[in-house]
Amino acid sequence: MAGRVQNSTDADAVSRIIEEWHRQRPDLDPSPIEVLGRLHRSFLLYQSRTSKPVAAAGLSLAGFDVLAALRRSGEPYRLTAGELAATSLISSAGVTLRLDRLEGDGLIVRERDVKDRRVVHCRLTPAGLKLIDTLLAEYLENERSMLAGLKPKERVQLAALLQKLERSLGSTADSTAGVVALAGC
Repeated sequence: MAGRVQNSTDADAVSRIIEEWHRQRPDLDPSPIEVLGRLHRSFLLYQSRTSKPVAAAGLSLAGFDVLAALRRSGEPYRLTAGELAATSLISSAGVTLRLDRLEGDGLIVRERDVKDRRVVHCRLTPAGLKLIDTLLAEYLENERSMLAGLKPKERVQLAALLQKLERSLGSTADSTAGVVALAGC
């Protein structure tokens, strides 16, 4: 088989797992682990490296995500909870919890719409804007350093392949869509 590891002393953890499955269950093809196992391990490393500077600023990655969405929206840096939920692909209840914390920290304010009092906008405060601008620069530099082992052309190829994988995963999704939250297990 193409991806089979010949020398386990030179193998990484995923390669060793593949080799072990080849020995223990030669009737099965464990090759999906070569992609998805590596993707999962890469995600865990990525999550660890991205959460440290965000946590040092007193935020969770979820809070950072909300601040980033507000910043991306452009002046006046405000969105409704529904717009934030759609942007971050989480439930309105999840957004509400994030907003409560960010508001308590003085990073956002909630404002009623002047034309329709039922609509509530969430807006970055000057402190929230300053924090996200500072963190975003650090965050992107950190991500750049994580990709340092890839040539620019490889980054483009990997991004295209990951986009294709994401579409493939989305097209095979079934009623277990909520399993996405278990990705870290």
